[in-house]
Amino acid sequence: MSQSLVVNYVHLVFSTKMRYRWIEESVSGDLYGYISGVLMKLNCHKIVVGGIEDHVHILFALSKYISLVKVVQEVKKSSSKWMKEKVDLFQWQAGYASFSVSYSNYNQVRNYIKNQREHHSNFSYKSELRWLLKKHKLKFDERYLWD
Repeated sequence: MSQSLVVNYVHLVFSTKMRYRWIEESVSGDLYGYISGVLMKLNCHKIVVGGIEDHVHILFALSKYISLVKVVQEVKKSSSKWMKEKVDLFQWQAGYASFSVSYSNYNQVRNYIKNQREHHSNFSYKSELRWLLKKHKLKFDERYLWD
């Protein structure tokens, strides 16, 4: 094959430091737009960004030219700097969770992220993250999930 054809859909999740509720609705749309711009600069196609006050979900197509860890570093570093202009003490948590998404589940994950506010009227970020990790059969140590 004379060309490289790649599509890797990624569902990325991370929270604010100690799950502080720093992402108010008044700023969330602008934050999600900023994150979309960072992804674009990294040649990653943003599909949807959503969340609530203490965490974000991002569904995007990972560029074949950059590693996932580099994307996460750039998104968190850039958006943290941007958010500190609005909320002086703002920080993201140190870690993140990332899940591969097949095309057959693409719309389901996209809709899940779009409906975060409604979804979280029923349960917390901690419950959601545990559920996602178990659903994807990721082993984890509860002591290191929360910072």
